[in-house]
Amino acid sequence: MKWPPHLPRPIASQDTYSTPPGRQGRSVFWSTLRFYPRLVKLVLTASRHAKRGTYSSENWSDDSMITLLDLEASGCSIVIEGMRNIAAAKGPVVFIGNHMSTCETFLLPGIIDPVKPVTFVIKPSLMEYPIFGPVMRSRNPIVVSRDNPRQDLVTVLEEGKARLDAGISVVLFPQTTRVRAFDAEKFNTLGVKLARNAGVQAVPFALKTDAWANGRFIKEFGPIDPKKIIHFRFGAPVTVTGNGKDAHERIVRFIGDTFTRWLED
Repeated sequence: MKWPPHLPRPIASQDTYSTPPGRQGRSVFWSTLRFYPRLVKLVLTASRHAKRGTYSSENWSDDSMITLLDLEASGCSIVIEGMRNIAAAKGPVVFIGNHMSTCETFLLPGIIDPVKPVTFVIKPSLMEYPIFGPVMRSRNPIVVSRDNPRQDLVTVLEEGKARLDAGISVVLFPQTTRVRAFDAEKFNTLGVKLARNAGVQAVPFALKTDAWANGRFIKEFGPIDPKKIIHFRFGAPVTVTGNGKDAHERIVRFIGDTFTRWLED
């Protein structure tokens, strides 16, 4: 595809990105119908390359940005703020944020990976999907069961440190599942513990991505609602000191305050 002039490559070369005006206002039915055939085609192609061992980080970030463009073409508006904070910390970091939908799994690689090589902490089912699974396996993610918190902690600390020592940043969602509201009480300290253990900074991010809703039968394939703005915001890097309590509180406060602002807009 021809790269559109309104979308920098990499996108994080600027601090803020907003979808150009004039693309909004379509119905949920039309947007959903417009978006998913393109997404399925994209993932099928990516899966074939991943199975052959030819799916690179560049392919991953490019496909992520193509997904962003397809969401815009389907009527969605996307606003991304604070991207200069991605590069503000030297070396790899732990990205810690709330989790709302499939949208962030697709869009975060294109925002982050061109600046800092990155992988995710994910649940086992994402590795087992017949089409999307090979793509995720090619990114060498950290897999946790979420059934045994103690074992998950060991896995994240050991494998996360190995990725960070190798120069690969880690995206971690401390909530146990996708939720439409931010609940600080259910936001665990796993990300801060990983950053402290590996001796790296944490970069908080807040998101509101319920324009890509969870599906009734297949969670990843829900309605696309173009009336809802897709928001991402990255905060300044946080240095973890002591037991990490202050850092965790700063991260939770950043996400909570940002989420409240979006709800009030």
